[in-house]
Amino acid sequence: MNIVLAVHCFFPDHIYGTETYTLQLAHGLRAAGHQVTVFTALFPGEPPTAEEVTRYEWQGIPVVCFDKNRNPNTRVKDTYYQPSQRAVLEHLLREIKPDAVHVTHLINHTAALLEATQSLGIPTVATFTDFFGICLNNKLVGADGTACDGPNRTRSNCLACHFKDAFIHDPKHWKRLLAKWPWSRIGAEIATVRSRMITTGALAGLTSDIACRPEILKATYASYRMAITPSSILRDAYSRTGFRFPLRDIRFGTEIDRRPKEACAPETPLRIGFIGQLAYHKGPDLLIEAIRGLPSDRVSLTIHGPHDQDPAYMKRLRQAAEGLPVTFPGTFPREQLAQVLAGFDVLAMPSRWAENSPLALLNALATHTPVLVTDMGGMTEFLHPDGAGGYLDGFVFPLGDFPALRRLVHAAVAAPQRVRGMTTTTSYARTTADMVAETIVAYREAGLPV
Repeated sequence: MNIVLAVHCFFPDHIYGTETYTLQLAHGLRAAGHQVTVFTALFPGEPPTAEEVTRYEWQGIPVVCFDKNRNPNTRVKDTYYQPSQRAVLEHLLREIKPDAVHVTHLINHTAALLEATQSLGIPTVATFTDFFGICLNNKLVGADGTACDGPNRTRSNCLACHFKDAFIHDPKHWKRLLAKWPWSRIGAEIATVRSRMITTGALAGLTSDIACRPEILKATYASYRMAITPSSILRDAYSRTGFRFPLRDIRFGTEIDRRPKEACAPETPLRIGFIGQLAYHKGPDLLIEAIRGLPSDRVSLTIHGPHDQDPAYMKRLRQAAEGLPVTFPGTFPREQLAQVLAGFDVLAMPSRWAENSPLALLNALATHTPVLVTDMGGMTEFLHPDGAGGYLDGFVFPLGDFPALRRLVHAAVAAPQRVRGMTTTTSYARTTADMVAETIVAYREAGLPV
């Protein structure tokens, strides 16, 4: 089978979970005898290319990349549905001639890709790696920081999230408009003025784009023959919000050195690690604040991630970490992941959003590294309860409860040998080969010409 894996961005410039999953799947499908092409894009604002479409190989996988700087986003609707994109999408699909398209993320392609595959009669399936089909900001967490059930009838909660995100990224622009609105009340405030904004024309395009998003995506997603969900929180969210195509549970696999963790000297400070995007929704700032006040000879915090992803946020992290035992080594090659995790006693993921089966979590468990995570199903469902209200392989705190996070960190620092003892009850055995084999079975169930 000739299959296209469509992903929003890809290696070498983008190295996170969805991109890694796409690469693993590509290698696995090739090993099973299939022809694979990765179909990806440059984000608007990234350094443009001389040609609209570039072609290269990554680890032997052919990659076709179009430059979205040629057709940038001019409104909110362009971030999820951009019909002007269809021409280039259909041209490239005709050139590749795939028997099937497997979408691992629609950002940059937008739902116009689904219209293109449908018009060309190409069977299409998906893997959902976040809540893009449901949620404006992909995270399914409300403007007040609590878990969200999806768009409400008036879409006022989606407007609230849009304004909050805009305020975080450009506070000077939005400060006069929003600074006096508590985020817990902003949805209600917007609901009372939404109809007036549309009637008067102020922000009319914005509110319309946000209001019609769920219906447009639900209609275009109907062309999927099947979607893979790697966690129950994703499956339940898409089922609950009315998506009717078959959903197939297939957990991610990982390839990493699973040898037992080496013991370290008892006097070694507790080594807390973070690996991921240095972005607000990932919460590394919470870890810095959580170790504040602890003796510097009892704990260390290592924060791995790209320093140039969000320069303003990175500056805040550095300022907060002044005088604390915190280091920022940057990123590292994927081949060094096991070595990096070997240097941690615990991997912390204090996310402010509903993570979905993050590969950093799975790799930590596979290397017998206990974890500290937010109490969201996309992470806790991979942990093993200890029968006494805790977990054999990690620590969990409620979403938005910083005092609880701080207590966990301080308790771990006070008893490092307890944390290190958890390495014997921490594991994740599932491999990429397991994942790919189940994916091929799912293709057959969806009627793909495997």
